[in-house]
Amino acid sequence: MYSNPLEAYKTVEKITISGRETEARVLSQAALKLKDCRDNWHAEDRDEKLDEALKYTQRIWSIFQGELSKHDNPLPRQLKLNLLQLSSFIDKRIFETMSYPSPEKLTAVININANIAAGLRGSPSD
Repeated sequence: MYSNPLEAYKTVEKITISGRETEARVLSQAALKLKDCRDNWHAEDRDEKLDEALKYTQRIWSIFQGELSKHDNPLPRQLKLNLLQLSSFIDKRIFETMSYPSPEKLTAVININANIAAGLRGSPSD
């Protein structure tokens, strides 16, 4: 069995967590990573943390784009189109921020990630 109770919990959590909750968690994590960068813009390790946060966010939205583009995706067509447009905005903002970093550019992506995560959980965002 498991010698570490935390590992046992993590294993059970992976098995029982819903897709919506997984999506909400990764979006929340992305928002937190970006917020940390924005709030600590002058930190010595900002470039590394910013790169990690932007790439993490980019991976999440790339996965969403792939899923939304699948023929058998069950979401309503208009919702898929809206989310794809939103993902296009996020892609552009990520590339802008990579090219010309500034903390203000992170706010919109932070808010989008946090609000979608809250919606997936069925609760209002902070």
